[in-house]
Amino acid sequence: MRLTRRELLIGGTAAAALGAVGVYELVDQLTEAPTRHFGEGRAPEQHLLDGLRIADDNGVEIVVPTLHHEMVTATVSSRPGLQEQAALERVLRHLEDKHPGTPDGLAVTAAWGLPYFRRHVAGAAERHLPVDRRASASGRPRRALLDSIRFPSDPDDVVLEENDVAFLLRSDNLDHIQEGATAIVDAMDDVLEMTSIRKGFAGGGFDGGPGLPKQLATAAGVPGADLIPDGSELFLGFTSTQRHALGPPRIVNFETLGLVDLGPGSYFQGGTHMHLSHVFENLEAWYLNFDFAERVDTTFRPRLAVEPGTRTVPQPPETAASPSDVASDFRRFGAIGHSSSMQSTSRLQADVMGADGTLYRKGTAVPQRADFNTLDNPFFWSSRPRRDGMADGPAPGLHFVVFNPSSDDFHRNRLAMDGVLPDGTKIGLEPRARGQGFNSVLRTTHRQNFLVPPRSHRSFPLVEVSA
Repeated sequence: MRLTRRELLIGGTAAAALGAVGVYELVDQLTEAPTRHFGEGRAPEQHLLDGLRIADDNGVEIVVPTLHHEMVTATVSSRPGLQEQAALERVLRHLEDKHPGTPDGLAVTAAWGLPYFRRHVAGAAERHLPVDRRASASGRPRRALLDSIRFPSDPDDVVLEENDVAFLLRSDNLDHIQEGATAIVDAMDDVLEMTSIRKGFAGGGFDGGPGLPKQLATAAGVPGADLIPDGSELFLGFTSTQRHALGPPRIVNFETLGLVDLGPGSYFQGGTHMHLSHVFENLEAWYLNFDFAERVDTTFRPRLAVEPGTRTVPQPPETAASPSDVASDFRRFGAIGHSSSMQSTSRLQADVMGADGTLYRKGTAVPQRADFNTLDNPFFWSSRPRRDGMADGPAPGLHFVVFNPSSDDFHRNRLAMDGVLPDGTKIGLEPRARGQGFNSVLRTTHRQNFLVPPRSHRSFPLVEVSA
């Protein structure tokens, strides 16, 4: 099924965009929501989504992602007070009372950017924003939430965004996401000005069939769509949510690994850090210029032996790469793998006893990914279309969402992807060279870092402290 141009486009206003679905309506037509294993659904942490199903592929456990995702960003137009804080909390609690915090219900995560803390609660933020102990070791205190930066492989025109807040909505039911986004924006119309809507999808093929990335890209007429392997979780063909590649539930909490000083009162205990970016993906270049073996080399590690056609490549803790492994691969093969380069900083380099009493073994992954494919170009809707480079027609890409213990922790991971390793080693590759992981087929357009408070402080954090 091919979509017409009319079906791919949406109305130009924010209100029309909130109610529109475009190509993403096909998700519910092309797949059924998988059977889930449900739990309580409401952890103190906002970033945790309960009830995710565990599937098996190639003998590897996979955390099955939700089908629908949406990110709504906004600025705070007037100084919020206790009244606005209570109003936002009411609408979020209403959504929680109506829908379980599981994939068949609705999970909403509210994340706050540095512009919010600087402009609206500066005094309280100075006292209560967590400090990154590791990043501050050189002597100058550095917060757990930092301004976003450009990385060596980023284009010069990457937009470093300055949103006050971002709401991440996840569900297997598109109607629930539309209801949630509309309820939040309508209730906060006097204080929030929407800046973007970002929609997308993931998975849909773990139980057989072509999967959502291939079906939706094909329906949209995206070049290279026919080359996406059946059953792929994401456009680039490999499974990203295998259990060993994702951090355990609370490992990214500010307090868990001891990387962050929560400060007086531990206001943000149970919170975490979120990075949000948008990346265009060149599918034709990926599938036509790289054969299967080179796609494995690029995605995981050079010369890794993988059976052709494999979607899920095991990445257990005991095989996690160290900085010396990455440097050795480059000396031998003139290339570094995407996963192996980042494992030098995204995997624990020694056993750690967490603040929650859990022993996290060497090789355990830390980041928790929540990214999703998109046909946005680059967003579904923008209040600043010229600045954001909005263009007609669909474009394959990724809204990259990841939770880390701090901005610096994310920056270390992303720099390692560019060959800048945590021990000071700098791999001698040009920033977008073919031998440097995915970089030759990816183009990042936007970036921003956010702080995700615990559920108890998710609504205009620190307002009650400032009042």
